[in-house]
Formats: sequence, C-alpha cells, structure tokens
Amino acid sequence: MSKTAGAPFHVPDFSISDYSSFFTAGALCATVTHGAITPLDVVKTRIQIDPALARHSLLAAGRKIVAAEGPTGLLTGFGPTAVGYFIQGGGKFAGYEFWKKQFVSIAGDQETAVKYRTAIYLGASSAGEFFADILLTPLEATRIRLVSERGYATGLVSGFTRLAREGGIGQLYAGFLPILCKQIPYAIGQFSVNEFCHEAVFRSLSEDKKLSVQGSKSAMFGVNLGSGIIAGFAAAILSQPADTLLSQINKGHGPSGSMTSRLITLARQAGFRGLFAGLGPRMIMTAGLVAGQFLIYDEIKHALGAPQGLEIHKEKE
Repeated sequence: MSKTAGAPFHVPDFSISDYSSFFTAGALCATVTHGAITPLDVVKTRIQIDPALARHSLLAAGRKIVAAEGPTGLLTGFGPTAVGYFIQGGGKFAGYEFWKKQFVSIAGDQETAVKYRTAIYLGASSAGEFFADILLTPLEATRIRLVSERGYATGLVSGFTRLAREGGIGQLYAGFLPILCKQIPYAIGQFSVNEFCHEAVFRSLSEDKKLSVQGSKSAMFGVNLGSGIIAGFAAAILSQPADTLLSQINKGHGPSGSMTSRLITLARQAGFRGLFAGLGPRMIMTAGLVAGQFLIYDEIKHALGAPQGLEIHKEKE
C-alpha cells in the first residue's frame, strides 16, 4: 500500500448539499430503473404467488397475463413502484455514503479501514437500507396487493388508502421484517460486490493502465457495467427467499401469529425449490436494475457536481 501503516488519512467532509445530491441521484436512478422494469416485476411477482403460473417461464407467464388482462395488466403497481423506490433509492444511496464515511472515520487510519473494508461495506449497506425500508414498506405492500389482486384499487392513492383503512398500520407494515430480510441482503450484494468487482479490476492493472482506464469514459462505462451486472446477480441470489416470502405475506398467505412464525411456516411450505421460484427471471431483471442504477447514479452525481464517494479499496502490495 502506498500509505504508511497506521497513518491518519483524510476523510472527506460531505456537506448537506453533497448528501442532497447523493439522495437525488439515488432517488432518480432507482425510480427510472424500477419504473422501467415494472412489467417484468409484475410477471415475477405473479410467478411467485399464482400457482397457475409457478412453473411458467417469464415470457410464457407474461403472455398469459396479457391474454387474460390486456397489456395494461403488466403496468399494475407502477405508481407505488415509482414513488416507493424514489424514496427508498434516495435513502439507500445517500445512507450508504453516510454510513460508510462514519465507519471509516471510526477506523481512524487507512490500513485499518482497508483491513476491515468488508465489515464497513456490510455495515454501511445494511444501515442505509434499514432506514430506507421504513419508508418503502407501506408502498411495497400496496404494490404487491395491486399486482396480486386484480381490481383491488385503481392506483397508488386508492390502493394505499384502502389498505390503510382495512388493515391499519399493522397491515401496511406486515411485510417490514421480510422486506428487511430481502432488501438488506440485496443491498449487501449490490454495494459490497460492486466495490469488490471494481477493486479486482484495478488491482489487476498496472498503474499506467489503471490511470488510462480511469481517464477513459468508455472504459469506465465497461467497468461499471460489468461490476453492476455481477453485483446484480449476487443481490438477486441473496435476497430471493425473502422476496418470495414477502409476496406471500402481502398476499395474506400463511397462518396467524407472530411474523417470525409465519415466515418459518411459509418457508417450510414452500421448500427450497419454492423459495427460489422465479430466480432466473429475477437474476436477469436485477442485473439490469443494479447495473443501470450505478450507471445513472454516477452520471447524475457528475451533473450535480457532487463529489466522488469515499473509496477504501485495497491496492497492490
């Protein structure tokens, strides 16, 4: 490493304006990507919760939905998806930048931060996602109800209002525990694997080649795209069981009792194969989501004049 072991190092002092830029970039990248794949998400959710579609491919299930409900059936839940992930995306990306800076500051020096970078990535992504999910959960519950029960409501406002009126705060947050179980592993895969992919690429290059790649917009696009795709695969695999259970909970399936007991019962009923139903389509969807989010996030940050995030990648020995 180029820095002296144990030597103090500079941690950027991000301002409120910087965090606002992080939030805006994260919100927009999440809204654009999640909104764009609403049809895929509708099909994926229906495969998970509709026994008649459980063994269908993404394409075959999509055709059945269109045949039964028309093309607009693939856009069910677009409102809560766009609004929910605008809030969640902003909170997640800004939260990751915030908590990573806090944990690096606690480490105190470059070598310690690099040595424990895995723990820093895990902690920052988990903490950022936790607070973002407090805002996301009611809107995600509304989205899944709209997708799973055709005719439940006409859109976001009416769906949210009906769910709140009939089920109260308990129903709106019925999926909070499973959504944490889904989104925190998702965020860990998204951010941690992306960080390590970038690190692996640059550690494999000579210093001159590294500077050349970093100075080339097209080369960095390729690095960011490839890293995002791999991170997306990891995020999908890690979060798939909880994603399936979340769909079941919001559909109203499972016995009464505590959320933990309901999740255990539903997991046993589904079995290993059932928990990973729809994984293939979801991996494709998530790879596009994560890669697209990182690409858009960087572009918006640059347009807003926001600083780069704090890096603690391990350099060549």
